[in-house]
Amino acid sequence: MAKKFLGLALLAACATVAQAADLKVAIDPTYEPFTYKTPDGKPTGFDVDVANAICAELKRNCVFVEQVWDSMIPGLQARKYDVIVSSLSITEERKRVIDFSDRYYKTPSAIVVKKGTPYTGPASLKGKRIGVLKGSTQEKWAMGELKPAGVTVVPYEAQDQVYLDINAGRLDGTVADKVEVHGGFLRKPEGKDYGYVGHDQYETKYYGDGIGIGMRKGQKDLKEQINAAIKTIRSNGTYNAIAKKYFDFDPYGN
Repeated sequence: MAKKFLGLALLAACATVAQAADLKVAIDPTYEPFTYKTPDGKPTGFDVDVANAICAELKRNCVFVEQVWDSMIPGLQARKYDVIVSSLSITEERKRVIDFSDRYYKTPSAIVVKKGTPYTGPASLKGKRIGVLKGSTQEKWAMGELKPAGVTVVPYEAQDQVYLDINAGRLDGTVADKVEVHGGFLRKPEGKDYGYVGHDQYETKYYGDGIGIGMRKGQKDLKEQINAAIKTIRSNGTYNAIAKKYFDFDPYGN
């Protein structure tokens, strides 16, 4: 009987170690080329590869948890996962409720509408319908800059739904990350008649200071480990190798 209990205890201990080795990572897999799925349903993209590289440095196993974007931070606070690695901008508003790692990339956003659309500023889009990802920094920019000019801003649960409604004629365009909208829409046949207008959007009051990994407050050790891992993959060539799979430029930014 004692041997049986010992065996059970060892199994429980092994299960605890295995569980501790997992890092649950939230992603919204509708954001190509950062987070999306392969045809067989496997999570992939720049964010996913960066997360796996960080997990390798931490000697932990990334377990990806799919989450609707607008519920990302509530899900983190509810302990559904340990971190968010899904193109989450480091903003002052978000820093009041969660913590962030150091930045791991920084790219601009922009307005995308049909080619030939006259544009001299937000007022020139008055009366148009612009789709945005609900809860995103792009939504905040559109609500702050486009809505006061008479533009109808329409939030969506997923960015790929925005593109579907542009193609269906229910929207006139979007505000999106320039790299994402290129990979997810403009480079595809359905996006050939659309393009950017206006300036590259970096405004700190909307977009913060780049993209970081979100985690619950009070996780000092985890934050230090992740920051060290980001530095390591940036210095040992891993980050550059990942970036070259998806981009023809350095996404880390200035």
